[in-house]
Parts: sequence; C-alpha cells; structure tokens
Amino acid sequence: MIESNSSRVDQMTASSTAGSPLIRVQNLKKSFGDHQVLRGFNLELYPNENLVIVGKSGSGKSVLIKCMVRLLVPDEGELFVFDQSVPDLDQNELDQLRTEIGFLFQGSALYDSMTVRENLLFPMRRHSDRLRGEDETSLVEEALENVGLLDAIDLLPEELSGGMKRRVALARTLILKPRIILYDEPTSGLDPITGKEIIQLILEVQKKYKTASLIITHDMDCARVISNRMIILVDGVNYAEGTYDVLSKMTDPEVSAFFK
Repeated sequence: MIESNSSRVDQMTASSTAGSPLIRVQNLKKSFGDHQVLRGFNLELYPNENLVIVGKSGSGKSVLIKCMVRLLVPDEGELFVFDQSVPDLDQNELDQLRTEIGFLFQGSALYDSMTVRENLLFPMRRHSDRLRGEDETSLVEEALENVGLLDAIDLLPEELSGGMKRRVALARTLILKPRIILYDEPTSGLDPITGKEIIQLILEVQKKYKTASLIITHDMDCARVISNRMIILVDGVNYAEGTYDVLSKMTDPEVSAFFK
C-alpha cells in the first residue's frame, strides 16, 4: 500500500483521538470461482468519519461492503464491526447487528407496491423492539423532513424521480438510527445538480446523526467534497490511503489515474 508520510501522521492523530474503530477489516479475501476479487484488503472506519473507497468498475467495492453485512461471506481474513466478528455471528446476532448499520443501495431498493410512508414503516415494524415507545408517524415525518420530502409521503416510487428515490431510501436507512451507514455509489445515475444535492444531504446526515459512513464511489467530485479520508482500491487491495488532497498530488500512475 502506498501512503505518504504526512498522510500517515494525519491518520495516526485522527485515530488516536477518534477512539476504537467501528469497522476493522484485515487481510480480507473473496473469490468467485477462479476470479479473485479481494486479495487481502484492510481498512478501519472510525466514529464520525466519512471514509470513501474508490476503484475501477468490478474492482470489488460493492463486494467489500456486502461482506460487512454478510450479504456475502469472505473466504479468508478478519472482519469486525463493533468488535464483533461478522462471519462468526449466529442469525439472531447478525439481525441485531444489521439494525445498527444502514445500507443505501445503488438502486435505492424501494418496494414498488408501497407508498413512501409504507416503505419507511416496513423496517420500523420489523424491528419494533428497537423503537419501543416511539411514535411511528412522528418518526416517518421527521425522517422525510430531514431529506426534504415530507410532501411525498403518500406517493408511490414510480411517481418519484431518481433523486427523490435516493432521498427516500436514505430516509428509510435513517429510520432505525444506525451508527454506521454504507453508501453504494450514492450519486450514480443522477444528473450533476441532483448528485450535488445528495452529497450535501450525506454531509448533513453525518453532522446531525453523528454517523460514521463508508462511501464507495467512482465520482471524484463526491469523494473530494465528502471524504475525511480515502482508500484507493486496486487489484483487490488498499493500494493507497490518505486525504483527497494528499492522494491527488501523488505521481504514482495507479493513483493519479483517478484524478485526471
């Protein structure tokens, strides 16, 4: 892994003041048949941090975050979330962990037959013990107000634009008040103006809810604005790591290619 001295000092300082990592990945490997996607990937995500991972299409970014919530099971390595070994959790423990992690899918993954209100109520009713004593209507309205879509509460997904769907999906992610949010290409498929609105919304969410976020993206404008720290994923490993400013000044061709 390439890492500048100044970047390393910055990270050591941030790590020492931020507390223990919420996610810790060591030597993670994942293959599909003969195709090895992750070849020994490492990362740590700290409280209140926006960590951005960039890589070429098919480099394993989505595979990585799916392993974090055990939608995929890694072949080798360690993966700890809140100091729990994710591959070793039983189903009840895994279900509980997933309530602490919000996952914003690239395609929003709204239920087409449900209104916006019903989409937000679905996770609340499935995990009612987590929100015991809370008023459902108030929580739904608050979540939608936070993403600027309270007026869309009774619309169906087919009546929403792409940007509106992404906002509703984020509201649904926030409804259980997760400690970590995983964003899978949050600006993908959106026009530049809507993409900037989603970026600003993610920053507002981090500030209001004090979440730690792991964002995978190929959108370098998104990475520049949103990241506290970045990892460049190349050939299945964390090839380079640091702030956007540090990485953007590197001359290594594997790194500089992302900033052209």
